[in-house]
Amino acid sequence: MDALNAIQNEYNYAMSMGDPRVNGWFMMSSPWPCLMIMLMYLIFVKMGPTIMKKRKPLELKNVLISYNIALVFLSGYCFTQFFFRAYVFGGIRFGCETVDYSDSPNNLAIVGTGWLFYISKLLEMLDTVFFILKKKFSQVSFLHVLHHFCMPISVWIGVKFASGGMTAFFPTINSLVHFFMYTYYGLSAMGPKYQKYLWWKKYMTTFQIIQFVLILLHCSQLLFIDCGYPRYMVWIFVLGAATFLFLFSNFYIQAYMKNTNENKLNNRVEGSAIPLGKPSIHTSNGNVKDE
Repeated sequence: MDALNAIQNEYNYAMSMGDPRVNGWFMMSSPWPCLMIMLMYLIFVKMGPTIMKKRKPLELKNVLISYNIALVFLSGYCFTQFFFRAYVFGGIRFGCETVDYSDSPNNLAIVGTGWLFYISKLLEMLDTVFFILKKKFSQVSFLHVLHHFCMPISVWIGVKFASGGMTAFFPTINSLVHFFMYTYYGLSAMGPKYQKYLWWKKYMTTFQIIQFVLILLHCSQLLFIDCGYPRYMVWIFVLGAATFLFLFSNFYIQAYMKNTNENKLNNRVEGSAIPLGKPSIHTSNGNVKDE
């Protein structure tokens, strides 16, 4: 009983350290709503393929087009708000920047956009739901699930305890990446006649890798200096960026470099005079989609 009381006291203390500006905001009073959604996500990932095994894949073309368009606008809005509010009007630099907890209109706009960014990470879990409902089970890879599972709670922590300062860098660049990513997915969902506009698919994974390199460089500086920015947030960014940098780089090697080398070998073996090239693939947060 003493152990439970101690855990409860630590939890209450941690919640008391949260940003008072988000007190009472939807899904921000405690992490439990987010954790419950994450749990339901894992349950669906586990049970979804079994449920769909004897069912026909759902036709979700119009739903996917609408979904991707919505996330394009949401990501674009978050990027422009973070970029202008934090870096143009807020004067935040690439170096060490502590969190400004004041109630200035500009800071409140950053916090509000941070909350919207958190909601977007919950919505993006639907990527996995749609894959399963369409019986694209191979798309639900370890990297895909890990990415969608970790993002909501990580962003919740950032909004709850450190919304602003150095925290702004990650959602700024991530929103930009996702703006282009969901533009690509939206065009892909529109059907074969739009495939000619998807020549840049390879560069989306490259863009994601660059994102993690920049995040790692940005946050790792705080391992050597201290400006009052929360140390636990530094480790969340460092460990998260390093993990996904490794996983996305491995995916890039497997999806592009390895396939290219195998195709070149096959061309030589078969005596083909025309390079067959790399198989056409789509990527979705670390997945390969054959077409």
